[in-house]
Amino acid sequence: MNDISIRMDAIGVGTSDLAASLAFYRLLGLVFPDGAEQLPHVETAPADGIRLMFDPDGDAADRGRGRIALAFHCSDAAGVDAAYEKVTAAGHHGESEPFDAPWGQRYAVVHDPDGNQVDLFA
Repeated sequence: MNDISIRMDAIGVGTSDLAASLAFYRLLGLVFPDGAEQLPHVETAPADGIRLMFDPDGDAADRGRGRIALAFHCSDAAGVDAAYEKVTAAGHHGESEPFDAPWGQRYAVVHDPDGNQVDLFA
């Protein structure tokens, strides 16, 4: 994507048991705040700079299966719109058109050829 500034920013993990997932990754040295098991969204930023995010998986059809989402940071709201247009114009599935999210980001979701979620945000 030569015409926009975009960089991989995070990997999201959907989990059917947030407490068990956090305990597992703590064994591997990741640090989460006390009480994180009770939160609706948890993330950590290891030294390499790519955030690892965990979200409870509310869809019963997905429970028991691993699920990931990649998150790409765009330079600005127009960059989100441009990246979404470029990906969907190339024939890839657009899950959520760009929108202004209540948490303050411009946000869109597309799927890669294998159906993995790819979040675009600024």
